[in-house]
Amino acid sequence: MSTRRSLVSVMLTFMFLAVASPVFAQGAGADAANSGLVQWSIITAGFALAIAAAGGAIGQGRAIGSAAEAIARNPGAVGDIRGVLILGLVLIESLVIYVLLVTLILFFIKPFGG
Repeated sequence: MSTRRSLVSVMLTFMFLAVASPVFAQGAGADAANSGLVQWSIITAGFALAIAAAGGAIGQGRAIGSAAEAIARNPGAVGDIRGVLILGLVLIESLVIYVLLVTLILFFIKPFGG
């Protein structure tokens, strides 16, 4: 057998395998795409929760610091400042809870497949 003939047969074998392999991998390809989508949705949900928690903590810290400074400047307005502070903290925390809810949906329900 000549080198040229063996090279042609090897190339034809590889071309046949290249054409035939997607036929056999088609069923697993759809599962792999859903698997990747589920993984990325979980990673994205984790980052969203981390950013929301960090932003909420920074916002609450600044609100409490500003309220303490306002009470120190005007002790007579403690009741009004406290009411506005609690309302602000509740609204800040509710945003973080909304992100937690979306994150839990992405973790357990997996709306994008899987």
